[in-house]
Amino acid sequence: MDNPKSKSEARCHYMCSGHSNIVTAIDVYANKIVLPGEMKPSPRILMVLELMEGGELFEQIRTRRKFTEKEAMILTSEITQALYHCHSFNVAHRDLKPENLLLVSRDEEMVVKLADFGFAKVDQGDLVTPQFTPYYVSPQVLEAQRIHRAQKSGRFPFLAKPYTYDKSCDMWSLGVVIYIMLCGYPPFYSEVPRKQLSQGMRRRIMAGQFTFPDPEWSKISNEAKDVVSKLLCVEPGQRLSVVELLEHPWLQHQDKNDEDVILETPARITADEEAFEEAMTAHNVRLTEMRISDRVVSLKSISKAHNPILERRKHIAKHRMDEEAPSIVPSQVDNVNQDAIKSLRDVIAFCIMPPKNNTEEYCAEEELSKLVKKALEHNSTSQELKDALSQESWQDDKFLDSVDKRRLAKAVRSIVHSMRAYSTIIFVVVIIVIIIIISVIACIRGSRKLY
Repeated sequence: MDNPKSKSEARCHYMCSGHSNIVTAIDVYANKIVLPGEMKPSPRILMVLELMEGGELFEQIRTRRKFTEKEAMILTSEITQALYHCHSFNVAHRDLKPENLLLVSRDEEMVVKLADFGFAKVDQGDLVTPQFTPYYVSPQVLEAQRIHRAQKSGRFPFLAKPYTYDKSCDMWSLGVVIYIMLCGYPPFYSEVPRKQLSQGMRRRIMAGQFTFPDPEWSKISNEAKDVVSKLLCVEPGQRLSVVELLEHPWLQHQDKNDEDVILETPARITADEEAFEEAMTAHNVRLTEMRISDRVVSLKSISKAHNPILERRKHIAKHRMDEEAPSIVPSQVDNVNQDAIKSLRDVIAFCIMPPKNNTEEYCAEEELSKLVKKALEHNSTSQELKDALSQESWQDDKFLDSVDKRRLAKAVRSIVHSMRAYSTIIFVVVIIVIIIIISVIACIRGSRKLY
C-alpha cells in the first residue's frame, strides 16, 4: 500500500541500491491499482527489483556437500561491504537475517546480496521503534522494546529524550548470522517449545551469554571466533563497527594459503531439516506484529463467537453426525502417535543442540539416556529404533560407548518420517471407512422410502 512506511522502505532501498552486494532497485512506481478481488483501485507503491536466481543463502549452503571456513569468510566480507554501503548513507537495515541474504545464481562461487529494506531507517539518533527478529535481535533493541512497552502500559514515565539505538544493532545481527554460518545453529535459542523469544533467551541476549561448543567449533580458527565474540558484545561502544570488521585479520587474510577448514554447517542443517526450518522461521511469526498497520482488525475465534447462525449450524451438523455415523473422530487417529513422535523429536533435538549446563553433576550422556528410555517406552514395538540404538552400543538402560549423535539423529529422524507417513495412511483409511458407512446408511434410508 502507498503509505509512509512503504515510501520509507522504497526510499531507503533506492538510496542504497547500486552496490554489488545489495539487490538492485531498478524502478519505483506509485500507481492506483485494482487487484483481483478488489472493487476499486487503491494507491500502491510498486518496486521492480533485480531477479535473484540463487535463492536464500542458507538454502544453498544446505544443499552443498562441502562448505568451508574460507567460503564463510568471503560471504561475511560481502555482507559487511553491503552494510558499509548502507551505513555510509546513515541507513540502519534493522532486519539482517539469512532470509534477507540472497544469491545472484546457483553457481559454485556464491555471490550474496542484501535484500528487504522493510525495517530500514535513516539513523538520525531517533531509532526508537523496536523492530527486530528474535534470533538476531541486539540487546539495545530489546531494551528499547522493554521501555516502549513499559511506557505504553503506564509503568514507566515518558523520557524527555527517547531511548534510542544506532546502526550497531546491524553488527550484532551480523554476528549471529556468522555464528550460524560457521556451525549450523544459532548462538541464542528459546528453550521453551513454540515460544520464539523465551525469558531465558532474552536474558542470555541481554548478558551476551553464548559458547563455542565442540565438535563444530573445535577446528574453526581463533580469528573467526574473535570476530563473533566482538560482534556479539552487549556494549555497543565496544562492538566492532563495520569499518573495524572490514579491517579485522580474519577478513584481511582471504588469500592466505593455510589449510581450509571444512565446516559441519550443511550436515547440521540437514540432520534435521524440520528443526532447522523451525529455527529459521520462528522469528518471522512476529514480523506482522512489528509492522504497525494503518488499521488494526481484531477477529474473535469461531470457538468463542456467540453467533446465532453459527450456533444453529453447529447444532445441526452435530445432530447429523451423531445420527448417521459411528463416533469415530479422525483427529483422535491423528493424535495416536503424538507422544511417540514427541519423544523421538526430543532425542533428535538433544543430539543436534544439547542444552548448555555447566554444573558438575550434569552429564550429557545420562540426559540422552533418559530421553532414549522415554522414547523406547513410547515406541516399544519399533524395531528400527532398537536397531539404531544397538548401532550406538545401547544396552539395558545406557550407552556402553560414546555416541555418534549425528548418526543417531539421522536414524531417529527417518523413524519419525515413517511414523508420520503411516499415521497419514491410517487417517485416510478411517475417512474412507466413515464415508462408506455414511453412504450405506443413506442407501438404507433411501430403500425404506421406496417401500
